[in-house]
Amino acid sequence: MMEIESISKGDEDIGYNSSNVKKAKLQSTLAALLDDPILTDLPKKPTLSDVDTLISVELGSAMRISVLKLDGTFFDVAVMNSATVKDLKLAIKRKVIEMEQSKMGHRHISWKHVWANFAISYHNQKLLDDNSALHGFGICTNSQVNFAPYIMSKGFGKHSRRRKHRFFHGLNNLG
Repeated sequence: MMEIESISKGDEDIGYNSSNVKKAKLQSTLAALLDDPILTDLPKKPTLSDVDTLISVELGSAMRISVLKLDGTFFDVAVMNSATVKDLKLAIKRKVIEMEQSKMGHRHISWKHVWANFAISYHNQKLLDDNSALHGFGICTNSQVNFAPYIMSKGFGKHSRRRKHRFFHGLNNLG
């Protein structure tokens, strides 16, 4: 009886080790694939969505868009042909976070602040409606967009600090 238990435990160890070996082989194969020059546009830790979008770029159902940053440097993002402004913003956000983490480790960027002060622009036209399709602006594969300063108008329900001050100051004089 003792001998049978030790054999079954030995089999579990072999199974466990073979699983680890398979995992290690998979990781090394994946690392080798990601180092391939053909796959340089893949992030270091690609998601299924990243891979799917890049395959779609190759098949023509997605587009690669070049983004000009304020410092004059470029980076590319890939979005589906049916993408909206919101999809482009999400792709830009993912790419910037990936680039920042690879250079400096974890760094927090307030995207709410970014989008409140800057808009994406294409041929001097600011893309303000998140639900608008990119093709409606004429954006197609290999198009270039850039960041442009943007000041939110009062029509969006935001008031200047001075106007708020006048409102609350007037309330104090009522008493």
